[in-house]
Amino acid sequence: MTTILGVPTVALYGQLMLGLVNGAFYAMLSLGLAVIFGMMNVINFAHGAQFMMGAFVAWMLLNWAGIGYWAALLLAPLAVGALGIVLERLMISKLYKLDHLYGLLLTFGLALVIEGTFRNFFGSSGLPYQIPHELQGAMNLGFMFLPNYRGWVIVASLALCLLTWFVIEKTKLGAYLRAAVERPELVRAFGVNVPRMITLTYGFGVGLAALAGVLAAPIYSVNPNMGSNLIIVVFAVVVIGGMGSILGSVVTGFGLGLIEGLTKVFWPEASATVIFIIMAIVLLVRPAGLFGRA
Repeated sequence: MTTILGVPTVALYGQLMLGLVNGAFYAMLSLGLAVIFGMMNVINFAHGAQFMMGAFVAWMLLNWAGIGYWAALLLAPLAVGALGIVLERLMISKLYKLDHLYGLLLTFGLALVIEGTFRNFFGSSGLPYQIPHELQGAMNLGFMFLPNYRGWVIVASLALCLLTWFVIEKTKLGAYLRAAVERPELVRAFGVNVPRMITLTYGFGVGLAALAGVLAAPIYSVNPNMGSNLIIVVFAVVVIGGMGSILGSVVTGFGLGLIEGLTKVFWPEASATVIFIIMAIVLLVRPAGLFGRA
C-alpha cells in the first residue's frame, strides 16, 4: 500500500475530498455573509439558520409536494430569500445607522427563534434526504473513487462562487452595488433605488445560504442544528479572508476546507481547532484579513 509520511494515500485522498466538500459549503456560506456585510455593514448571524431553512424547504417540497431535488435548487432559495427580504424590510433596515452590535444581536435572536421553531415542529433528530438518481454512485479516478454527488457539490459551488465574484467585481450592476456602499447619494443621482438594491442584495445573500442548504441536504441529515454547527467556522473563514471580500471568502473557504482535511489525516486532535488557530494568527499579523482592506 502506498503511503505518504506514513499515511495511506487512500485515506489522504479521501480526507482531501471531504475537505473540498466542506470547503465548498464554507465558501458558499461565507460568500453570502461577505455580500451582506459588504453591502449593508450587517453581521448576519442568522445565516446558519437560513442555511438550515434551505435544507428543510427542499425536504418539505419533496415529502409534502413531491417536488424533487432539481426544482428545489431553484424554489428553496427563492422562498427563503423572499422571507429574508421581509425580515430586512421589517427589522434589519431599522438598524443601518446604529452600531454593528445591534445588528449582530438582532440576527442572533432571529437565528434562535428560527431554530427553535423548526425544532418544535420537526424535533432534533435528522431527517433523510435522498441523493437524486442521476447523481448516485461513484466514478473511478484511478487513485480513488469519487462519489458523484460530492463531485457535483464541489463543481456547482465553485461555479456559483466564481459567477457571483464576476457579477460583483466585473459588471455594471456590481459597480452600482459597490458604489452604493461608499457613495449612495451619487448612485441615487443616476436614478437607482438604493434601498431596494440593498433589500435585494440581502435577499440574494440569504438565497445563497439556502442554496447551500439544499446542496447539503443529501450529505448531512436535515435537522434544526445543522446551521449552528457550521456558522461559527464560517465566521472564522470570513474573518480570515477579510470582512466583505468576495474573493477572500471563496479562496479562504476552499483553502481552509483542504487544510482541515489534511489536519484530520496528520494531526486529528487539532482538526477541530486548526481554523481558529489560523484566524488568531491572521488577526495578529493582518487584522483586516488576507484579502480585506483596512
